[in-house]
Order: sequence, then structure tokens, then C-alpha cells
Amino acid sequence: MQYEHCIRVRVSTLDQHLERQVKALEVYRIDKWFSEKVSGKNTDRPKLKEMLEFVREGDTVYVMDWSRLSRSTVDLLRIIEGLAPYALT
Repeated sequence: MQYEHCIRVRVSTLDQHLERQVKALEVYRIDKWFSEKVSGKNTDRPKLKEMLEFVREGDTVYVMDWSRLSRSTVDLLRIIEGLAPYALT
């Protein structure tokens, strides 16, 4: 089985740019990018949901900073708990 290397990049507004995160993370062999311009306080994040549905056991998920995954500790813990059964790296 081939494992995927996935990246989650996010900025909070349409005026912000994803390039800084993309440049920092493109050094990894990435198979799938999940990028969006949406506030982290909004729990309706389509690309995050898509990534969470896509990943499976053995995959690697990269984020430049925890704040790109979530804006609150409670939300971050919920996301991590949801990923725990997949033994992601």
C-alpha cells in the first residue's frame, strides 16, 4: 500500500496569501494539498473536512503551524482525536 503525504494550508481571509505556507512545505514529497481561505474560528471548513475524510492509516499530514489546523485548543483536540485511529504521522 502506498501512503499519501498530505498538506493542510489555510489563511483566514480572502486578502491573505497561501504562498508562504506553500513555499515552506513544498520541500516535502506531497501527494495531496488541502488549501482554503477561511477563518479558523468557523467550524465549517470544507477543505479540512475533505482532508479528514481522505486520510487513512499510515498517511502523513503536514501543517506549518497548529493554528492552520485550528484556532482553539478544543477544536484542535477534537481534530486530533478524530485522526488518532488512523496512526498518522
